[in-house]
Amino acid sequence: MYGLAALPTDAAAVERLYELKGRDPAQPIALLLDAPGRVTAFVEVSPAYAALAARWPGPLTLVVRARRGSVLPARLVGPGGGVGVRQPDDVLALAVIGACSGVLAVTSANRSGEPPLTTAEAIAARFGPGLLVLDGGPREGAASTVVDLMVDPPALLREGPLSAAALGLR
Repeated sequence: MYGLAALPTDAAAVERLYELKGRDPAQPIALLLDAPGRVTAFVEVSPAYAALAARWPGPLTLVVRARRGSVLPARLVGPGGGVGVRQPDDVLALAVIGACSGVLAVTSANRSGEPPLTTAEAIAARFGPGLLVLDGGPREGAASTVVDLMVDPPALLREGPLSAAALGLR
């Protein structure tokens, strides 16, 4: 699906994502990666992270603990200290992420509470001028499965295309 993106280390750009989205300030925005190892400067990785990140690229978001002293704006860190990370399975998205140092803060291209927009034209019309829109053709998709790795054992927070059983979770 289409997304709105900003460099995760640019606090002003991250704030603009929240404004565009109309997103609840308490709801963090996830990081999308071009490779699983890209986030080690931002988050703590564990054996559970390595095991589940081996399923990437794909519709799986892992919530991991933010690294103390990282350069992430506080807005990207959830109330419990977690950050959602995912490697998408989309050639265009991976190319853009790779061209932007391998990590982007990304949220779906829609206003909070509205369905995701599925065409570049709809995004340009909804958000207006001043936004660079890359036209990847019509896009649709389900929200990713979300797993919390800050608890032991890992916990399923949202079931998406991947089930708990498929991920080896209880």
